[in-house]
Amino acid sequence: MNAPGPAISPELLAHAQRLSLAAKQAARPLSALSSDQKNAALSALAELLTDPAHVQRVLSENARDLEAGAQAGLSAALLDRLRLDAGRLRSLAQAVRDIIALPDPVGEIVETWQRPRGFSVQRTRIPLGVLLLIYEARPNVTIDAAALSLKSGNAVILRGGKEARHSNLALATLLQQALKATGLPPDACLFVDNPDRGLLLALLQQSGAIDLCIPRGGEALIRFVVEHARIPVVQHYQGVCHLFVDERADLAMALDLIENGKCSRPAVCNALECLLVHRDVAAQLLPQLACRVAPHGVELRVEDDARALLPSPLPTGLRVTSAKPTDFGREFLDLTLAVRIVPSLASALDHIAQFGSLHTEVIVTQDAAHAQRFQREVCASFVGWNVSTRFNDGGELGLGAEVGISTSKLHAFGPMGLRELCTTKFVVTGSGHVRT
Repeated sequence: MNAPGPAISPELLAHAQRLSLAAKQAARPLSALSSDQKNAALSALAELLTDPAHVQRVLSENARDLEAGAQAGLSAALLDRLRLDAGRLRSLAQAVRDIIALPDPVGEIVETWQRPRGFSVQRTRIPLGVLLLIYEARPNVTIDAAALSLKSGNAVILRGGKEARHSNLALATLLQQALKATGLPPDACLFVDNPDRGLLLALLQQSGAIDLCIPRGGEALIRFVVEHARIPVVQHYQGVCHLFVDERADLAMALDLIENGKCSRPAVCNALECLLVHRDVAAQLLPQLACRVAPHGVELRVEDDARALLPSPLPTGLRVTSAKPTDFGREFLDLTLAVRIVPSLASALDHIAQFGSLHTEVIVTQDAAHAQRFQREVCASFVGWNVSTRFNDGGELGLGAEVGISTSKLHAFGPMGLRELCTTKFVVTGSGHVRT
């Protein structure tokens, strides 16, 4: 049982109770809406996200956040997470349209069977109820989370980070406009503007009204939430993603996958953080890798055997430092890549078992037996064969979007899309059956 949390003022506790009760009251009619009603609200939201006047307002508010973030010393990676532009807003609108196109999970009959006594049993998918989304400098989560919650029949309370306050408020305004235009409960999507951590603590105690908390952010945030919550929490502490280059790998393919995994967006949770290389291909791969990632300004953290295989002098732009024990099992969220040479597939599996975070693991190989062993033995929410780690994403996996990636296995494991925002109930039909 969690230890008692910090004291919360009566005013903040009352505020949290009002918010959670309003969301709970909205969740009941929301769960009974037709697919057409929910899709109409989502369609209105998508239109607002591409309307020039609204785009300009959102980008203007985002510019305020970016300026404040730069002054506060946010890293380039965090500023990239925070940044919105017209293209990203179009992508958000497309993600909403993708969700519209997905089958509505609510009411889906998962399975059905007949009992010997003559009554029937069904497992039917239903919304979870009220979700609490806590996230940091990621304004896109405001739209993704709201759209997925709405389509899955859940009310949602959105609590974004102070770094994205103005951006989130602008996007939350569009959400409210879409709900109002289509006659849906306005409390179906509530945005918490108050940054007081006491209010967050109070929300985490609303076990009678909030059904699930989904935190998205750094490890410190998630540990704080788990420590103080009195409601179920989906956990995702780190994305320590590995890619193992097997002895029978296509090295040209491996280089493409490494570059994409590390360099395309280094600050996201599915970015590549550790490269494992079979010793039989290390002498051929590592010099090529140095040349491939140097233009991106990557820092390689290597052990002595790997350093000896790198070219001298190093390509311009490449940084190489000696790996420390703490560099393995670390989420850098930057243009930094830990590298280790391993003697076998078994050694790679051992390394991943020790240092992985259950997030994303990939093998590059032309040996089907090796790939199948890797996919069978590795425990992670995404286990890939000849693909980039960057594909562990709800949109890329066909979920439309996601509210986060669960590495806690309960009740979901991996990207959480529409179905993962539902549970099931037993629906039993009889004709006067009694139990003897």
